[in-house]
Amino acid sequence: MHYIDAFNHFIPARYFEAMASAKGHQMSRRVRSIRSIHDLDERFRVMDQFGDYTQILSLAQPPIEAMGTVAETTALARLANDGLAELVDRHPDRFAGHTATLSMSDPEAAARELERCVTQNGANGVQIYTHVLGKPLDAPDFAVVFETASALDVPVLLHPARTAAHSDYSAEERSQYEIWWTLGWPYETSAALARLVFSGLMDRLPDLKVVAHHLGGLIPYLEGRVGPGWDQLGARTADADLSAVLERLERRPLDYFKDFYADTATFGAKAAMVCGLDFFRSDRVVFASDSPFDPEGGPGYIRETIGILESIGLPEQTLADIAHGNARRIFRLKTNG
Repeated sequence: MHYIDAFNHFIPARYFEAMASAKGHQMSRRVRSIRSIHDLDERFRVMDQFGDYTQILSLAQPPIEAMGTVAETTALARLANDGLAELVDRHPDRFAGHTATLSMSDPEAAARELERCVTQNGANGVQIYTHVLGKPLDAPDFAVVFETASALDVPVLLHPARTAAHSDYSAEERSQYEIWWTLGWPYETSAALARLVFSGLMDRLPDLKVVAHHLGGLIPYLEGRVGPGWDQLGARTADADLSAVLERLERRPLDYFKDFYADTATFGAKAAMVCGLDFFRSDRVVFASDSPFDPEGGPGYIRETIGILESIGLPEQTLADIAHGNARRIFRLKTNG
């Protein structure tokens, strides 16, 4: 089976160097210990373990807009995007495509950069984080970015971005025990999807494709709350009238969530995979590993994810769709990679 890994992370060399002097340089220190996230030879060594396997590259954390001024981060985004495009051009047998990354602190400039990346660099999608410096994605400022992605027919890959600065309790200043990541990221992904739904953005842009990282966060596992629970939106709120929200939506909330796209990056959790595949239609799930953030620094999540998909009894055509077919269609891949 050929696998196209649609959501994994790499840092091009020139951007990696620039991170060292940027506000977000702490991420640079972290990833120096993960060789396959910035060392191309090590990346190839990892990929060679899986035979007929290619990747669609996305940049790694942190969100670019958190790394400096608007001017600085706009330049950083361009540097990162050109670096990813160059990797795909130089190694088409390894990399089937790449996604653009944006500095969202200037949405108009971000939309222009997205258009440049797609029309000139051949980008196959765009990675956007679940908030922009604490601001929700359904804020009117960011509509131009989603409108541009929809017009260009490229998917938006939604990546969580919560940090330890987001405390677990209001009486504390920071999250403890990496709860911000383990439990916070699935919540934040789900919250961002909900804001896109209830704001009416998905009605205004019905052709917009949003790929929720980590198989939709919490949404598949909370189908009862998302479905019958949110059908009663407003019943639990005493200090605001939410009755008009459901009235202005064209469909049930649950229907919108089922129409999002998702990937298989569940960190080797079989039960999560089965639940997520049951929630999303098989034509809306793409194979992804989230490599190289596994304990082995690259191959672990790839191996575990493939192993789960090949062990749960999927029909051959369904497995092929998830492994590579859906990615070819959603990302409009031009090669056989």
